[in-house]
Amino acid sequence: MTAEQTAQTIKQILEDKKASDIEIIDLEGKTILADRFVIATGTSVTHIRALANEVEFVLKTNYELIPDHIEGYETSRWILMDYGDVVVHILHALERDFYSLEKLWQASRA
Repeated sequence: MTAEQTAQTIKQILEDKKASDIEIIDLEGKTILADRFVIATGTSVTHIRALANEVEFVLKTNYELIPDHIEGYETSRWILMDYGDVVVHILHALERDFYSLEKLWQASRA
């Protein structure tokens, strides 16, 4: 799958599990970190874990994709899942507002 296809698949998984404010940021050619960021908000620590678990399960089961790295599962206020060309950020609303990843990456793309 391309980075865009992977990002769209992740977005659909997150939508199905009731994540909110899901955004895909196109970073292709702008950074070596990833080609796409998928950013979503969960309603609670339990919801954020469930979202991350579902993304991991569906991508592994249906597409044989395994994340290179997962961070933040212990506190589950911000879980980062690194799929190489796609990085998934699942955040609690307070963390998402505070860190403003969309604004940060929009400013760096200008």
